[in-house]
Amino acid sequence: MTENAATSVGALVTGAEIARLAGVTRAAVSNWRRRYDDFPAPAGGGANSPLFALVEVQAWLDKQRKGQEISPEVELWQALRAVYGEQIVAGLAEVAAALAGAPSPGLPDEVMAHVRRLVRSEAPVDLVNGLTERFVDSARRAGSDQVTPERIVRAVCRFAPELPSDATVFDPACGIGVLLLSVASGAGTRFCGQEADADSARFAQLRADLLGRTRVTVVDGDSLRADAWRDLRADLVVCDPPAGVTEWGREELLLDSRWELGTPSKAEGELAWLQHAYAHTEPGGHVLMVMPASVAYRKAGRRIRSELVRRGILRQVVALPPGAATSHSLPVHVWCLQRPEGSGNAETSHTVRMVDLTGNSPDGSLDPRPDQVADVPLIELLDDTVDLTPGTHLRSRHRDYPGEYSVLRKEMQKRIRRLAALLPELEAGGGPGSLDGATTSVADLARAGLVSYEESEPVSASDQLDTDYLQGFLRSSVNARRSTSTSGTYRLDTRGARIPRMGIDEQRRYGSAFRSLSAFEQDMREIGELSRQLADLARDGLATGGLAPEE
Repeated sequence: MTENAATSVGALVTGAEIARLAGVTRAAVSNWRRRYDDFPAPAGGGANSPLFALVEVQAWLDKQRKGQEISPEVELWQALRAVYGEQIVAGLAEVAAALAGAPSPGLPDEVMAHVRRLVRSEAPVDLVNGLTERFVDSARRAGSDQVTPERIVRAVCRFAPELPSDATVFDPACGIGVLLLSVASGAGTRFCGQEADADSARFAQLRADLLGRTRVTVVDGDSLRADAWRDLRADLVVCDPPAGVTEWGREELLLDSRWELGTPSKAEGELAWLQHAYAHTEPGGHVLMVMPASVAYRKAGRRIRSELVRRGILRQVVALPPGAATSHSLPVHVWCLQRPEGSGNAETSHTVRMVDLTGNSPDGSLDPRPDQVADVPLIELLDDTVDLTPGTHLRSRHRDYPGEYSVLRKEMQKRIRRLAALLPELEAGGGPGSLDGATTSVADLARAGLVSYEESEPVSASDQLDTDYLQGFLRSSVNARRSTSTSGTYRLDTRGARIPRMGIDEQRRYGSAFRSLSAFEQDMREIGELSRQLADLARDGLATGGLAPEE
């Protein structure tokens, strides 16, 4: 269908939006498309992501009474929620066992009745996929990190390397298997997983069985404390580890051989998972780790980051768009590692690719633009901080040093020329103390209604008093001494301050001089900050090659 034709049918919706309209899963919508000949034909989109005319979909739902009553899928989900509550993964595992023909003694009769009703019209694999989808969606809406979000799965798959047909893929913290079962699809690929939560591990295995994935093995257990795959060496290890966990077993594992890059601190549990994953790669094998952005620069992990870089293990760091982790808006990185084929440190020519996608939409393209990529030499990373944040290195490489330097230099020249003009022309006065005779306290002026305290500083409330004149004398050293306590602390107390008595014309003459001095002081402060920016820019530009001295 052409774009004009698609526009003529009105609003278009995806399969996921149809599912939400009808209160069912996307798998149910896929079933309707196969089962009902009169289901609306796609009005746009592509073969893998069709779009449908909203008015046609609504008419079809009304005709079929879909969405007019609670669907069987929703009834099953509600029944599972009622029985299992927060332990719903255990219920999903029981349903999956029943669908696979395995014993499921823990499944209540009322839940089993819903399952039998659904399998009369829906294939077991579609039903378990629908339940998985609903669980993932509920975890996302609840802000839970229990399941790897779809956007992060998409990113890991995008940056995963090509694998041989007989590859081995391993996920040591696989949860219900979302990431493990998505990252590769070769018929000869072997998938191995471990998950600390026994119900999640059981559900992952049963779901793989129902999907016909015969080369999948998922076991339960704590991977760090009780590694069930001690002898496994994989072509690819993927992992979305628990974030911010300090009780990961450091005291028990201090002498563990997996810490070849350094023993992680208690606060660096993510780097323990990274080294566990790396220990399970064969020479030439890859690791893709989902990491909080803070792991890239935290002081406690500097030594391990340094070893990753120095040995040439770290190949790429990808900063994903905000919102990729749907439970929060904090940045998330994907670290791409590779175990070297040989031994020893990396060659000096080796670089680490930095990719910064933080300016992109979380559902947008993951293909970086040229200005979002930089290949950073190891020597530039091995400084005192070993900061692996992509944006830190990209800003310096894609910065317009000549343009910025020219603009700042012209601004500095303009400010310096203006500075001299701001200083008032002053001549000799009557000498120290010549203005002390006839003075008035600010308190008396306030009682007379000539001063207002509505602003942060006292201001004139009468045409008999000039504000700049008033505030200029209040800031003088004489009144500053009156505002200094015997302990040496300074507190402006305008009630005790005194100003000379002068006519309004004389006040304005003094006020003009004070006003120029205030502007001079403000410009000096701004020039100081501008000087710092200009010097930093010039220094960085010279150091990176963005600028060069004139010949």
